Amino acid sequence: MKRIFSLLTAAIVVGSLAAQTLNVQVGNVIYRFPAAQAGVMSFSGGTTLTVMNKVFALSEVSNMYVDETAVTNSAVNIVYNSSSAAVTVAGNIAQYLTVAQSGAHVSIVQSSDLAEEITYSLSGSSSDGGFYMEGSYKATVELNGLTLTNSSAVYSGAAVHIQNGKRIKVKVVTGTTNTLADASSGSQKGCLYIKGHAEFAQKGTLNVYGNVKHAIKAGEYISVKNATINVLSSVGDGINCEQYFLMESGTLTLNGVGDDGIQCDIEDTTTGSTGQTTDHEDEDSGNIYISGGTLTVTATATAAKGVKAEGDIFITDGTINVTTSGSGEWDTDDLETKAAACISGDANITISGGTLTLTSTGSGGKGLKCDSLLTISGSPVITVTTSGGLYYNNGSTENTNYTGDTDKIDSDYYSSPKGIKAGTKTETKSGNKTTYTYAGGVLISGGTVAVTTSGHNAEGIESKSTLDITGGEIIVNSYDDALNSASTLTISGGYIYARAANNDGIDANGNCYIKGGLVYAVGASGAEVAIDANTEDGYKLYVQGGTIVAIGGLENNASLSQSCYTVKSGGSGPQFAPAAGPGGNQGGQGGDQGSSWTADTWYALTAGSTTFAFKTPGSGGTSMVVSAASTPTLTSGVTASGTSIFDGVGYYPATVSGGSSVTLSAYSGGSSGGGPGGH
Repeated sequence: MKRIFSLLTAAIVVGSLAAQTLNVQVGNVIYRFPAAQAGVMSFSGGTTLTVMNKVFALSEVSNMYVDETAVTNSAVNIVYNSSSAAVTVAGNIAQYLTVAQSGAHVSIVQSSDLAEEITYSLSGSSSDGGFYMEGSYKATVELNGLTLTNSSAVYSGAAVHIQNGKRIKVKVVTGTTNTLADASSGSQKGCLYIKGHAEFAQKGTLNVYGNVKHAIKAGEYISVKNATINVLSSVGDGINCEQYFLMESGTLTLNGVGDDGIQCDIEDTTTGSTGQTTDHEDEDSGNIYISGGTLTVTATATAAKGVKAEGDIFITDGTINVTTSGSGEWDTDDLETKAAACISGDANITISGGTLTLTSTGSGGKGLKCDSLLTISGSPVITVTTSGGLYYNNGSTENTNYTGDTDKIDSDYYSSPKGIKAGTKTETKSGNKTTYTYAGGVLISGGTVAVTTSGHNAEGIESKSTLDITGGEIIVNSYDDALNSASTLTISGGYIYARAANNDGIDANGNCYIKGGLVYAVGASGAEVAIDANTEDGYKLYVQGGTIVAIGGLENNASLSQSCYTVKSGGSGPQFAPAAGPGGNQGGQGGDQGSSWTADTWYALTAGSTTFAFKTPGSGGTSMVVSAASTPTLTSGVTASGTSIFDGVGYYPATVSGGSSVTLSAYSGGSSGGGPGGH
C-alpha cells in the first residue's frame, strides 16, 4: 500500500503542475507523459497503472517522478553506453510500443493500431548492442553519432534490423559520424537491414561493416540523398536491394566487398492463379537510377560487378568511379564462364549525363556490359579502360591469360575482355540451317566516350546486335576491333577515332554504312583494314558521306556513293583520277597499291573551307584512304592548332601551316584483306 500511495501522490502532483512531465521508469526504459496530456490515471486491482492508455504492471515500475523535461511527441530516444542502453519514449505513442531492453540490445515492436510516424533517434556507443524495430507503419531512424557493434548475434545479428515493410527514412544526422558492424555469425541479411523502403538523407557520415553477408540490405528500394556512406567491408554485396536503387546526391564509397558493389534485384512479384510475373518496368523493379552525387566502387572479388542491375540502369548526372580487379570464373549452374564488369545491366542502360571512369584489370573483365540496348546521349564523359587478358575455363582447366584462337573453342569456355559490350545475339539451328536473332545494341548520339583495351581479344565497343552512331565524340584504342557489330553498323554523325592494334578499326558482321560525321579509323598492318564489312556473307561497306581517314584501307568491293582517294607515293602535288561513280566499283583489288603514309606525322585534310588535322599512329595498315563531301587536298608535315579532338590526335576545325602536298588518286572500291567480323 505504501508503494501505491507514493504513486498516487505523484499523480496528484502531476495534476497540479500541468507544465511538468511524469516519468515512468521500467528498467532502463523511461516513458515520458506531459502533464497537459496525461489526464486521469487509473489503478486496477492494485497491480497496474494506466497512463494515456499505456498499461504498466506496478511490479515492473522501478521509479516514477516528475520533472520539467520537455517531451517531443512521437519520438523514441536510445542512448547506448557500453554494455547498456537508455530508452525514452514519448507518452503519446507509449500505448503502441512494446519495448524490450537487455544490456545494449533494444527491441521495439509497434502495434498494428499505430497510425502516426515515429522518429527513433540512436546515439552513443556499444561494442555489443543492437536495435530491432518491427511494425507496419512508416518510421524515421536518426543516426545521431552512433557507434554500434552487435557482437553476440542477438536479434539475428544485425546492428540495426528494421522488420518493417514500409518507408523507413534513415537520417544520417548532419555533422555526425556513425559506425555500424554486425556480428560475425548469425542469420542477418545485412549489417543494416530494412525490410521495406530505405531512404538515406541528411549530411552526416555512415560507416558500415558487413561481417556475414551484405553491408546494407533493403527488401524494397534504397535511395541516397546528401549523406556520406562508406561501406568499409562486406562478405556479400556492399548494397543490395529490390525494386530500385536511386542516388540523387551525397557520397557513396564501397570498398572491400566480397561480391558486387551495388546489386539491385528484380523483386519477386509472381501473382495470380497463373503464376505470371509482373514486368519489372511496370513495378519499377530491378532498376538503378543515378542522378547526382559521387559514387566510388572498388570490387576485387572474382567475377564481381561494381554496379549490377537485373533491370534497367539510368544515369543522368553524378561522378561515378568504378574499378574491378577480379578474374573470371566457371559458373557451375549455367556451365559457362562469367567475368567481372564495372557496370552491368541485364536489360537496358541509358546514360545522358555525368562523368564515368570505369577500370577493369581482371581477366575477362569489362567496363560497361548491357544485355539489351545501350543508349548514350546528351553530354556524359565516359572513360573505360580494361587491361586483363582473355579468361578461359572449361570447368576443369583454367587459363587467365589465354592467347589461343577462340574460333576453335566453345564460346561458353571463354570470356573476352571488352571496353563496352551491349546487345544479344541468339543462334537457332534447324537441320543444316542456322538463323540469328538480334536484340538491343548500341546507340550513341552525344557525349564523350573514350575506351582503351589491351588484353587478348579485347574489343573497344562491341554490339551483339546493331551499332549506330549519330553524334558525340568516340575515341577507341583497342587490342582487337575498335568498333564491332554483330549486325549492321551505321555512322551518320559525330567524331569517331577507332584504332585497333591487332584487327580492324571498324568492323561490321553485317552491312557497314558511313553516312556522315568525322571518321578516323586505323586498322592493324597485315590482312586487316581500317573499315570492314562481312563481304564473305554477302554484306557490303557503303560510303555515302562524312569526312573519312582510313589507315589500312577499306573493305574489298565497297560501294562508294561518295568519292574516295588513296595516298600515292611520289608526286609533288595533288593529283586526282576520275571520281568513282555511286554504287559501283566492284572488285578493285589493287586500288590502294603503291600507297604510303608516314608514321607519327601531322597531316591536314581540307575539303571546302574546313580542315581536319590528324596525327598518324606509329604503326598500322599500309594504305591510307580519305574521303569528304567535296574534293579534298592532303598535306603532310603540317603544324596544326585549333579545336583539339581525339585526345590530342586531331584538330577539327584546324588551322595549319607548312607541310608539303600529298598526291591523291581515285580509290576504286576496296583493299584485299579484312576477314570476318570479330568475336
